[in-house]
Amino acid sequence: MADRTSATPLLALDAVVFDTETTSLDPRVARIVEIGAVRLTSGRLSESDTFRALVNPQVPIPPLSTQIHGIDDTKVQTAPNFAKVWPEASDYIGGSVLIGHSIGYDLAILAGETDRAGIPFSRPRTLDVRLLAQIVEPSLAGYSLDRLAAWLGVAVSDRHSALADALTAARIFVALVPKLREGNIRTLAEAEAACTSLTTALEEQHRAGWVEPVLSPSRADTERVLARLDSYPYRHRVRELMSSPPLFITAEVTLEEALRVMTDSRISSLFVTPLGKKADAGPFLGVESGIVTERDLLRAIRKDAAGAFAKPVGSITSRPLASVPAEAFIYRAIGRMDRLRIRHLGVVDDSGYVAGALTARDLLRLRARDAVTLGDEIDEARDVHELAQAWATLPAVARGLLDEGIEARDVSAIVSRELGALTRRAGQIAEHRMREAGKGGPPVPYALLVLGSAGRGESLLAMDQDNAIVFEKGEPDGPEDRWFAELGTHVADILHEVGVPYCTGGVMAKNAQWRGSAAVWRERLQHWFGRSAPEDLLAVDIFFDFRAVHGNGVLAASLWRDAYGLAKGQAGFAKLLAESGGSFEPPFGWFGLRTENGRVDLKRGGLFVIVTTARVLAIYHGIAEHSTKARIENIRALGLGADSDLNAMIEAQRVILRAILDQQLADIAAGRPPSNKVDVKRLPRVEQTKLKDALASIRHTNEMLRDLLVA
Repeated sequence: MADRTSATPLLALDAVVFDTETTSLDPRVARIVEIGAVRLTSGRLSESDTFRALVNPQVPIPPLSTQIHGIDDTKVQTAPNFAKVWPEASDYIGGSVLIGHSIGYDLAILAGETDRAGIPFSRPRTLDVRLLAQIVEPSLAGYSLDRLAAWLGVAVSDRHSALADALTAARIFVALVPKLREGNIRTLAEAEAACTSLTTALEEQHRAGWVEPVLSPSRADTERVLARLDSYPYRHRVRELMSSPPLFITAEVTLEEALRVMTDSRISSLFVTPLGKKADAGPFLGVESGIVTERDLLRAIRKDAAGAFAKPVGSITSRPLASVPAEAFIYRAIGRMDRLRIRHLGVVDDSGYVAGALTARDLLRLRARDAVTLGDEIDEARDVHELAQAWATLPAVARGLLDEGIEARDVSAIVSRELGALTRRAGQIAEHRMREAGKGGPPVPYALLVLGSAGRGESLLAMDQDNAIVFEKGEPDGPEDRWFAELGTHVADILHEVGVPYCTGGVMAKNAQWRGSAAVWRERLQHWFGRSAPEDLLAVDIFFDFRAVHGNGVLAASLWRDAYGLAKGQAGFAKLLAESGGSFEPPFGWFGLRTENGRVDLKRGGLFVIVTTARVLAIYHGIAEHSTKARIENIRALGLGADSDLNAMIEAQRVILRAILDQQLADIAAGRPPSNKVDVKRLPRVEQTKLKDALASIRHTNEMLRDLLVA
C-alpha cells in the first residue's frame, strides 16, 4: 500500500469504509453487534475485499434495536465478543483512512468498546460522507444514507446490515469525489479542512455525544515520509555520472570480439547499433538500439562453453535499450534500475539519441541510502488512479529535501521534471484511450510539450497545466489536427483528474492555438513578430520556455532552434513582450511589506519580473537556455547589464522560491490549496529581512530591461 500523505488525491485514496450495528443510538451505552467494512484501493472500490463479523455484546439486545438491524440475542449467542473481534478488524483497517456515514458515532462506539476491553485505540485519519455531501450540496433536504444514495443514483441493498451500509457509503464516497473536485477539494487534507468548517453540523454531533468525525489536518498525524532522504540523487543529474561517448558495435560482431573491446576499454557493456547500421553511422536513437553486458556474455559462455565465442552479439542483445534522459536527476535512474532489475542504462539526449552509459557501478559513487522510486511510479502508472497516487508523494519529497537544506531552486527543478514525467504519462495513457476508441495511433510523428515554469525547471506546487503539441504535418482542422485535438483533450482531462488543474488561460494542447504542425508553428512565430500591441501577445512568452516530454524529440528540438533563431534581434517583439508583463512595483507599504489578508503575492510581487526580464533578454539575444538562472548567467557572459544587478536577480529568485515553496508545503499539510501568496508573519525574522532585501534589490529591474533593449 502506498504511503498516505495529506496531498493524496481523494481519487487515489487507500481507505476502509466502515460501519457498525449496535444495541442503541446512545453512544454512552451502545454496544457493537456487527462490524462491516470494505476497502478502497487507490480510490477504487474493491467490493470483494470486505470484512464482516457478528459481535456478542454481552448485554441483552433491545427489541427496538433488533427491529432496525434484525440481529437478536440468538444470532450473536455463539459470536465472539468485541475484545476477540477487534484485533482482526484493526488488522484489516491497517494504516488506511477510515470513512463512514456519520463516522463520529462509530468512533464514539469504538472508543467505548476499546476502553472497556482494555485495548489501546489509535485513531486513524477519517472522513465522513455525510459532511462531504453537505459541502457539495448544502441545500439538500437531508443527508441520511438513503437520501444520499437516491441523490447520487447509488444502489442500496440489505439496509441496516453493517457490511451493506459500508458498501453503500463507499459507493457514495466514490460518487462524491468528482463533485468535490469541481469545488477545488481534491486531496485528503483539503477534504478534512472542508469538513471541519461545518461548525453547526459538528456542534450537533458533539451534543449527541459523538466523537469529532474529522480532525483538521494540523491536528491529524503530520507526515514526514521520505524526510530523511539522501539528497544527492535529487541534486545531481545523470549527465554528471554517465560515461561518454557511447561505444557501439554491430549485431554481427562475435562475442569474442565484444569481450575483447570491453576488456580493452575497461567497461562492462556495449551498445548495439540499430539493425542494418554500421557502428560509425551514428548518432543512434535509443529506441532503435540495443545493449549487451558482461553478464550477458558470461551467461552465453556458461551455456555453450567455447562455442559461444563465435556467435554474433545480436543473438544475446537486449532490445529496445532501457534508457534515461541525460537531464534527468539521478534518483530517476536509480528507480528505473530497481524496477527493471538491471545494472546498465543507456543515456539519451533531448532528441532521444544515445549520449552515454550509466551503470550500477557509477551509482556507487553516491552516498547511497534507500532510493526513492517516485519517478518510476509515475512512468509505470497504469491508469489515472495509480498516476494520482504516485503524484501525491511529491510534496513529501519536496518537504524532505527542504528540511535537508537543499536549495528551493533545485527542489523546483525536481518538481518540474516530475510534472514533465506526469504529462508524458498522461500522453501515453491518452494515446491508449484513442486506440481503444478506434481512433488509431498518432497519424504523424509529434511531440508533447510543457511550457512556462515546467519548461524552465522552476515549477512549484501551485501549478496548473501549460502544454502544447507540435506534429510533423497537417493543416488546421485537418484530420491530423482533429486527432491531436482529441488527444490534447484526453491529456488535459487526465492531468486535471490527477491534480494538475486546467489552465485558466487556456494554454493547453486541446485548444487550437496551442497545437499545430511544425509549419503552422513557424507561421505563428512570424505572426507574433508582426504584432503591434502588448495585449496581442498574452501567454506567448511562455512558449519560449517549452520542453518536449513525450514523442519526437527531434521535431521539438528543430522548433526550439527555429524559435530562438527567428526571434533573435526582433527588437519590436522583445519590447512588446516586456510591456505585456506590465510594470513592476515591489510590494512595499509605509510599514514594510504590503499584504492582503496577511499575505503577499510573491509571484506577482517579485518572481514574475525576474523571469520575464531573463526570458525577454534571452529571446532577443538568441540565448536558447531554459532556466532563469542560466539565462541570466548567459546575459552576464555577453557583457550586458551590471553584474551587481544580475547577481541580485539570481539571489532574489532563490530567496523568493524558498519562501513560496515553504508556504505551499505548509498550506498543503493544513488542507489549504497552495498558492504563491506567503504569510509573512510565519517567517522567522531573519527570513523576513532576507525577503525584504531581495525584493528591494530588484526594484529597478523593469528600468534595466528597458535600457538593455534600447541599447
